[in-house]
Amino acid sequence: MRARGPTTILTTGLAAMLLVQPAAAQDAKDKVTVYTYDSFTAEWGPGPLVEKAFEAECACDLEFVSVADGVALLNRLRLEGDAGKADIVLGLDTNLVVDAKQTGLFAPHGIDTGDVSVPGGWDDEFFVPYDYGYFAVVYDGEAIQDPPASLKALVEGDSEDKIVIQDPRTSTPGLGLLLWVKSVYGEDAAAAWEKLAERVLTVTPGWSEAYGLFTSGEAPMVLSYTTSPAYHMIAEDTDRYRAAAFAEGHYLQIEIAGLTQKGAENPLARAFLSFMTGPAFQDVIPETNWMFPAGKTDKPLDPAFDKLVQPQESLLFSPEEVAENRDAWVDEWLAVMSR
Repeated sequence: MRARGPTTILTTGLAAMLLVQPAAAQDAKDKVTVYTYDSFTAEWGPGPLVEKAFEAECACDLEFVSVADGVALLNRLRLEGDAGKADIVLGLDTNLVVDAKQTGLFAPHGIDTGDVSVPGGWDDEFFVPYDYGYFAVVYDGEAIQDPPASLKALVEGDSEDKIVIQDPRTSTPGLGLLLWVKSVYGEDAAAAWEKLAERVLTVTPGWSEAYGLFTSGEAPMVLSYTTSPAYHMIAEDTDRYRAAAFAEGHYLQIEIAGLTQKGAENPLARAFLSFMTGPAFQDVIPETNWMFPAGKTDKPLDPAFDKLVQPQESLLFSPEEVAENRDAWVDEWLAVMSR
């Protein structure tokens, strides 16, 4: 009897494990974790609608984990390394492609990107675009009657008219402005930053904080997108907030998502990437993320998008140029802005 007691308990325990393990494994397979930025997951962002639509298709759990902004995503991935929980990383952009690949944390996506359409075309085995837009200085039409008509006019304008910008070390818009200035000023970029610094009210970690300061009246200008005024026209029925058209052109941003090595083992991760290129995801983007869709849609854009600034020239460094020079250009910016 003494021998039988422990054996019975062990057998019962093993039986319980055999019953429980498939369910636990199924639970693990029925979840996909997406790292993204906080404005994507906000209640007014695309995250809630995307989550509802994808979960209805997959009968699974879509979990978003957010950080301040796109560059912060890459920083988090590097910090976590192989211990990271992400199946998908959504919110990097083309300026971070090379650095992201160099982490070794991404796997080829292996999905059909035939529905993807962005300026300049797209062909990359690791990353898939989900939206695009152009950086712009958005201004309050009630506070500024004569907005800058060029980057030069912004740099050399009245220091009393302040602007809120984002940090290029943590924010993809912040990095976008850095590259915009560099593409226009080249070797004279440091001097341009010295002048522009006089107009900068503050530098925020991400877009959300910057735009919040702007709409609360802390500054009459903010670094954002040519598409941002569409939100105010559609959601608030006002054209008070407008984007300034710059003579030198506007810097293009293409936002992308990638499959991690961990996610490559989860069929739901690739299913999400495919879903991302189709109407259930793409129809949500214009009026929640306030960018242009990069995939197939089932409905046209609101007419408000026809009233937006149309850049005369699209500015964009190659991912390789950015990777080669980003640290030096950020140091150049930091040397000026930290004085």
